[in-house]
Amino acid sequence: MRFPARLAQRLFGECMSDRPFDGILIDFYGTISDGDRDAVEAVCGRVVKAHGLTLSPREFAEAWGEVFFGLLGRSNHHAFKTLYQCELQSLRDTLASFGTGDGNPQRFVAEIEKYWVDPPVHHDALDFLSRLDLPVCCVSNADTEPLLAAIEKHGLRFDAVVTSQDARCYKPDPHIFEKALGALGATPQRTLHIGDSLHSDVGGASKLGISTAWIRRENRIHDIGTSRPDHILGALTDIIPLLR
Repeated sequence: MRFPARLAQRLFGECMSDRPFDGILIDFYGTISDGDRDAVEAVCGRVVKAHGLTLSPREFAEAWGEVFFGLLGRSNHHAFKTLYQCELQSLRDTLASFGTGDGNPQRFVAEIEKYWVDPPVHHDALDFLSRLDLPVCCVSNADTEPLLAAIEKHGLRFDAVVTSQDARCYKPDPHIFEKALGALGATPQRTLHIGDSLHSDVGGASKLGISTAWIRRENRIHDIGTSRPDHILGALTDIIPLLR
């Protein structure tokens, strides 16, 4: 059973004082669930074939990823675009960089959107969440509707969920982490953020003084980050001894 965050802090407050953290922030796609690398590369295979491009699906995926992350970095606050809009525009821009266009790129992005709703969840994530007795907020660069659908699909429970659509910005922008801290009533110094991206998760949380744990997934999508985490995990359950 999970308690609302502030109630959990009141009930467990005394024993939490002996722990290094009072709350946990955790990424979803690539951390709790499998990342979308395979789904993206499958779509890229169809894009490459449809446009007769002379590069591999992985090469196109990396090129698209560079454009996508660049657009995400420019789509915060007053310039906010949803993740779906960023996927669509970055695909158009990537194709244009190879000298081709597509009158219906939505058909490709729709395949990735289907993945967002029902990604496979890592077994170590299920084990970790079942053993966690601290307030936890899921913080994700995601559109709200597909993320909530994925959480419900797999029967997961969090004390709070904050998406980029809620915050109108994307990790590593500090505001999304500030919104998550507020949802838990937590302070940066007493919070741990766990994620699979050195760029989005480690880089963003570190800016606020939040401790970071990087889950080193083998099959994650191309990472443009170089930030150093406080902890490196082979599995999410590796961090349990520290939390206790």
